[in-house]
Amino acid sequence: MPALSSHDPALNVVIVVDHAHIAGGQAKVAFDSALGLLQAGHRPIVFAAAGPVDPSLAASGLDIRCLDQSDLVGNPSKVAAAVQGVWNFAAARALDALLAGLPPGRSVVHVHGWAKALSPSIAGPIARSRLPAVYTMHEYFLFCPNGGFYNYKRGAICALTPMSGACLATNCDSRNYARKLWRVGRQFISERVAHLPETFSDFVTISEFQAKILAPYLPSRARVHRVSNPVSAENLGQKSQPASGEFVFVGRISPEKGPFLFAEAAERAGVEAVFVGEGPAAAELRARHPRARILGWKAPEEARALMRRARALVFPSLWYEGQPLVVLEAKAMGTPILVSDACAAREEIEDGVTGLWFKSGDVGALARVLERAKDDALIERMSRAAYSAYWADPPTIERHAQRILAVYRAALASAAQGTLEAAAAASE
Repeated sequence: MPALSSHDPALNVVIVVDHAHIAGGQAKVAFDSALGLLQAGHRPIVFAAAGPVDPSLAASGLDIRCLDQSDLVGNPSKVAAAVQGVWNFAAARALDALLAGLPPGRSVVHVHGWAKALSPSIAGPIARSRLPAVYTMHEYFLFCPNGGFYNYKRGAICALTPMSGACLATNCDSRNYARKLWRVGRQFISERVAHLPETFSDFVTISEFQAKILAPYLPSRARVHRVSNPVSAENLGQKSQPASGEFVFVGRISPEKGPFLFAEAAERAGVEAVFVGEGPAAAELRARHPRARILGWKAPEEARALMRRARALVFPSLWYEGQPLVVLEAKAMGTPILVSDACAAREEIEDGVTGLWFKSGDVGALARVLERAKDDALIERMSRAAYSAYWADPPTIERHAQRILAVYRAALASAAQGTLEAAAAASE
């Protein structure tokens, strides 16, 4: 562990996240960030609602405070899950106790997620602690009831103003309108009762694309920082045979990720669609597209090997996304990416150089891109460019830790200045 200089005091960072295990990219980023802070000599404390604790996380030396609750989906009682999702009383009490024991001036709260287990109840403890609070925008639950600015029924991005009359009247939920109304109620509690968005002084966006989407919704006094997600990638060198392999999709097989679009486009282009993952749409995908090859979830090292061998990664997502880790991982391996032009992942891809863009939701456009990607010379050029672009400035855990620490120090300095100004005003 590197020694800290006298000018770089150790910070206490409470990392707030729904799960104490990797239940998606959000948790992985939170844990990698915590490990980077620990390696840099700081004291990260992971506060999570849903267990179990990941064994590798427990063995890492991190201070983990897990309530061992179920998340909302895993709770056997729908009524209990509905109550927990609106106001998690146990989480509020535990977070209150944790934050009350931390020294001001050297402590920060960083929230990565709250909507799947923790609830808006975390706002009160954070506000009472008077500690600087940072929020990373992995998704959009802070401002949108269904978390995605996406209409799951129409399979398209939603342009309605969140919580407007038109929003309330629209059944956009992936399940049913009853759940949409529950989410609207939770959003009302979050915004009008807990005042969760105003709890944060600083917001981290993980792409410029995302920052533009969020600009109309962020609190007026918010400070916005751009910090890339950390990526654990091994430098394997340039591919020896970049034009071999298959067209591969890696991730959760759910409608908003565009798996049906990819499968149909692959059939039109006469190529095989390979899926590494599972999800709620996997059974329907198998039934509708029997020629698609669905491999299911693979161990991380096996999934990385499949991406390394792939001709191209296909990322056909229909919603905005944040900064998909799989796209960065593919670039690190020298695998070009074929990406939808309406999602944040396009920011990582230079069209025609490190991959190819296609019009979001347009099966014909994706089929034409797959046809172009049959060109071995093009794939070889894009493979080499993708690898070089990634490794020119890789978003390693160490670099991420340096950049997120700069955000924390700015938040602490602003809080200290605010305290001085308040004291001066009181003495006049």
